[in-house]
Amino acid sequence: MKLLVTGGAGFIGSHFIRQWFLVHPDDEIINLDILTYAGRLENLSDVESNPKYRFVKGDICDEKLVAELIEEVDLVVHFAAESHVDRSIESSKDFIRSNVEGTRVLLEAARKKNIPPRFHHVSTDEVFGSLKLDDKKFTELSSYDPRSPYSASKAASDHLARAYFHTYGLPITISNCSNNYGPYQFPEKLIPRFVTNILLDKKLPLYGQGENVRDWIYVIDHVEGIMKVIAQGRIGETYCLGGDNELNNLTIAKEILKLLDKDEAMVEYVADRLGHDLRYAIDYTKARTELNWSPNTTFTEGLKHTTEWYKNNKTWWQSLI
Repeated sequence: MKLLVTGGAGFIGSHFIRQWFLVHPDDEIINLDILTYAGRLENLSDVESNPKYRFVKGDICDEKLVAELIEEVDLVVHFAAESHVDRSIESSKDFIRSNVEGTRVLLEAARKKNIPPRFHHVSTDEVFGSLKLDDKKFTELSSYDPRSPYSASKAASDHLARAYFHTYGLPITISNCSNNYGPYQFPEKLIPRFVTNILLDKKLPLYGQGENVRDWIYVIDHVEGIMKVIAQGRIGETYCLGGDNELNNLTIAKEILKLLDKDEAMVEYVADRLGHDLRYAIDYTKARTELNWSPNTTFTEGLKHTTEWYKNNKTWWQSLI
């Protein structure tokens, strides 16, 4: 099989490529990535010499390039996206271009191929909006209620993928995941930012009172879930992938401080994010029952491994701060 992976130099995409080769060493992968600030070839230094791996620097909005690449492949796995909520609040332009128009270009090229490739679209739980602390978790049947420019752009891309399935019969699947963490995550995100700040003896900026709750999934569990959807998922269906780790941001900060033997005085409470969603949580019953998938990594294990990785790989992140 030959795959086109978009955004494969990013955090989750690079882990997916590495994991796919572990399970499918005879397959070929084309990695299409424009290498924005969060996409780094260093994330895949261990696979760049693999003759079955090919990197193409390019834009998913480039219709000619995308059409040429899709002609070569049997499967498209679409990670490429602008993904940081704070940046989307400052300006939504790049989010609409990459997440909506880029997805449209990929879908259009796929449906025009003589034998359309299987198309898996990677999305987020943020498309569902915000939960109250006592609300039931998100499921595949939850209504869409995006509340930031980022989540609105991802919601639009989900709807486009479904529209191409219903209108053109394009063989798509979608996965909506909870908050990822792990090695190689760009240090603007909460966990790597807190870890690297501590290593630099800087304060941990905590929004509001740190009460916002997220469900955390270790990145390897997530990409293994995506692989299960690709292998066994029903065409046209959506699968929610969660980590079974609901924690508020203050608890995360305290756990990281404990691992690095630092005092809670390093926490600095800052003005809350505009429109900050209170809680996300995923019910992954469908993935468990249909795909026999569940997360394998406890938060304690995953956070310890992640913290150690940033401690031991300062050259990877120091230039990014």
